[in-house]
Amino acid sequence: MKLHPFLYRDKLKEFLEEDIGSGDVTTLSIDFPQRKSTAHIIAKERLVLAGMPFVTEIFKLLDSSAKSEVFFKEGDVVDKGETIAKIHADIHALLMGERTALNLLQRLSGIATLTKDMVEKIKGTKAKLVDTRKTTPGMRLFEKYAVRVGGAQNHRMGLYDCAMIKDNHIAAAGSIKAAVEQVRKNAPYPTKIEIEVKSLEELQEAIDAKADIALLDNMDVETIKKAVEIAKGKLLLEASGGITPDNIKQIASTGVNYISTGFIVHHAVWKDISMKI
Repeated sequence: MKLHPFLYRDKLKEFLEEDIGSGDVTTLSIDFPQRKSTAHIIAKERLVLAGMPFVTEIFKLLDSSAKSEVFFKEGDVVDKGETIAKIHADIHALLMGERTALNLLQRLSGIATLTKDMVEKIKGTKAKLVDTRKTTPGMRLFEKYAVRVGGAQNHRMGLYDCAMIKDNHIAAAGSIKAAVEQVRKNAPYPTKIEIEVKSLEELQEAIDAKADIALLDNMDVETIKKAVEIAKGKLLLEASGGITPDNIKQIASTGVNYISTGFIVHHAVWKDISMKI
């Protein structure tokens, strides 16, 4: 997955401004004997790499002449002790950008690593793993990027790219039928309609309303199996709620089309990566 720097450059500037503020007191106080230097980015544990395009852009923002030599592709497995990349740039740029660059790389590689592990667990089934909107405010683009690098797919990016009718929408509208009719009447064309259902009865209502997707919310495996039989290709089924590495294969074996979870983002552990000049 590639993103144009236009989409994230301003956000990276914000990250740098948060850390550097009015100036790096330590770095700007030292008279370095050489102007340029080379930094090595090293994996201190096994990981799935995600985030190097953002790292290289961070150093370019601080030094337009910065050059990066990256030895792995996004999504590659990097073993402990391997050098991920070399960054040749102004010494001030390397020192001022180090923490921001590593924070992003460690966070996103953690997400990609966990995502790949869960994707591997459902290989051989028809189910596809997707993420959710349970992301860190301000970090959604980056975290969803890491999910893609790890081999899963993105669910909607925000409230604007899919009509997803949840329990509170249904309660406020009065019924699934009423909510779907209003969305179909007022939403821009073409808009997919997904409905969160908590029972097989609500699933049948979603089918009758001709929804495109039904999200099976926190249903147990046996109920999901019944839902697959009821749907029989009439709409796509997405299982969600309580998904973990321990139960994802069992859920995927029911025959659902998608499994959505925030676990791959909010339970991902940062990977240990260092930068040495």
